[in-house]
Amino acid sequence: MTSPIVDVTDLSHVYMQGTPLAHQALDRVSIQVERGECIAIIGHTGSGKSTLIQHLNGLMRPQSGKVIVNGLDVSDPKVDVRLLRRQVGLVFQNPEDQLFEKLVGDDIAYGPFKMGLPIAEVKERVEWAMELVGLSFDEMKDRPTFALSGGQKRKVALAGVLALRPHVLVLDEPTAGLDPRSRNELLQRIRRLNQEEGLTVIFVSHNMEEVARLAQRVYVMANGQIACEGTPRHIFGNSSLLQEHHIGTPEAVDILYQLLEQGYAVDTGSFLPEEAAAEILNLIKR
Repeated sequence: MTSPIVDVTDLSHVYMQGTPLAHQALDRVSIQVERGECIAIIGHTGSGKSTLIQHLNGLMRPQSGKVIVNGLDVSDPKVDVRLLRRQVGLVFQNPEDQLFEKLVGDDIAYGPFKMGLPIAEVKERVEWAMELVGLSFDEMKDRPTFALSGGQKRKVALAGVLALRPHVLVLDEPTAGLDPRSRNELLQRIRRLNQEEGLTVIFVSHNMEEVARLAQRVYVMANGQIACEGTPRHIFGNSSLLQEHHIGTPEAVDILYQLLEQGYAVDTGSFLPEEAAAEILNLIKR
């Protein structure tokens, strides 16, 4: 049996440790992610999600516990951080935080160029990454980054990470602030990266629709701990779990729960729109 590509064991972190303002952000958190999986991490603001994912590429180092990513021990002070960040690409919630070159092509090329790759390979990686996120190389490479829309900035930030050819892609609220069309397009791109390119994807989200569409497994965080873990069908189909942790549901599941409350026999684990539609059609036929 192969080892997980991401293996977090008993990870704890206290902000402002040793002061009266100390705050326990993570409390013995353990998660395992297999190669090629798509994992969602959900929970209320302040539950520890962002602190957890910042440990995965060395932005934060473990105060206690272990973080192993593709064989690299993040807690080891001698770990090659540059190599780690080539293995794990992190895209922040606000893409402006990651764009600093004047032109789109230069921004995406920055990482590969710093790796010391030949110019021809840098160009090939930039073209490949831009195509994956749906940006035309010829039309966009010389476009000023400051003139981009929010959706385009997110695509450029994603392309800049993909150009490093990471093994793990970590996304913090990937669709926040996007219009419905841009959101759907980006979700399709992420799904393609996971299913067709075999990229391991870990994403944080408050949007349960995208959790239902993308995730194979879900970790629910509360008060700096892993409250529960399971498939979307298990999470969204467990009403007591949803109520206990105040987890929202995809719109399709919400409709099914309303039908259930009115006495109709429906499967609330039917979290995909087409599954919910089939449940409703069966009710009509009956």
